[in-house]
This record gives sequence, C-alpha cells and structure tokens, in this order.
Amino acid sequence: MANAKLSADQQDALLKVLQIRFEKNMQRHEGLDWNKIQSKLEANPEKLWSLDEMERTEGEPDVIGFDKKTNEYLFADCSAESPKGRRSVCYDHEALEKRKEHKPQNSAINMAEEMGIEILNEEQYRQLQQLGKFDAKTSSWIKTPSEIRKLGGAVFCDFRYNTVFLYHNGADSYYAARGFRGLLRL
Repeated sequence: MANAKLSADQQDALLKVLQIRFEKNMQRHEGLDWNKIQSKLEANPEKLWSLDEMERTEGEPDVIGFDKKTNEYLFADCSAESPKGRRSVCYDHEALEKRKEHKPQNSAINMAEEMGIEILNEEQYRQLQQLGKFDAKTSSWIKTPSEIRKLGGAVFCDFRYNTVFLYHNGADSYYAARGFRGLLRL
C-alpha cells in the first residue's frame, strides 16, 4: 500500500464504475444514498485505492450495508464467482512458507493485507449470500478460527444446492477455483 493513492482520472473512473454498480443493485443496500458514500470515498483516498484493487482483481465491489455502531459503509466483493485475480492462493503466509513444492504465488491473508481489506468471516459470507447467489462454481477462503488454524487447517465456503457450505482444507492447499472475498469498511 506504499502508493495507496489514485490519480484524479483513475479516481473519477472508479467512482463511475462504483456508482453504476450501486444503482444497478439497489437490493444490496436499500435506503443508502450514493452521494453520501461518494463524499466519504473522496475524503478517504486510501479506501478508494483499496476498492480499485478489489476491482482490478475482478471482485466487483459494492456497498452491502451500513454499520450503525461504527458509522461505516461496508463494501464487499460481489462478483458472481470468487474474484479471478485472487484465486490459486493458499490461506496465509505461514502456509505459503510451509509449502516446499509447487508454491502458489501468494496467500489470501497476505493479499487482503496488501489490498487494505479484510477477508470475510463465516457470518459475513452467509450475510453476503442473502444478497445474491455467489460462488456457485467456485469457493472462497474465509477467516479461519485460530483453534483450527493452529492445527494446520483453514476453512472456506461455497454455495451449492441453494445452501452455503462450510468446508475445511489444509491451509497450504490451493485450487484454481478457490480465492477469497474481501470486506472494506468506509
């Protein structure tokens, strides 16, 4: 995040994409006002940069709610499938280092930190599924409870048979159809 700032042209282009997506998918954020969100985005260039990273990796970020306790808008990846630019990654840096052969390029946790976003937890993933059908052909790593991670595992979710499934794998595993979905608080 060293250069976590967009040029004026990049900022304008991203804001247009986000506004179009926002207006096209009002069921995700009923009652929220784009003008207020845009003002807050313009006042937080580092958040705009993170959203651009989400967009660049094909996450199609959109507003999915407002947290009244923290006074924050919530953006999440709303691409139909796990973002293409974030697939084939293991769970975290420890898992990446543990792998001796055929290492993936990166890990989900590393990428999320580099992008300035959080990886969705199980509750957030299930809430996202209330807004549409996501990961019908792919799966997404989710924040793994520490007890599971200490034992070498990690968890992921997908959506099949009209149901959200939670699964486990070794944290060092990676698949072409598994990425991760992020959350950005603004």
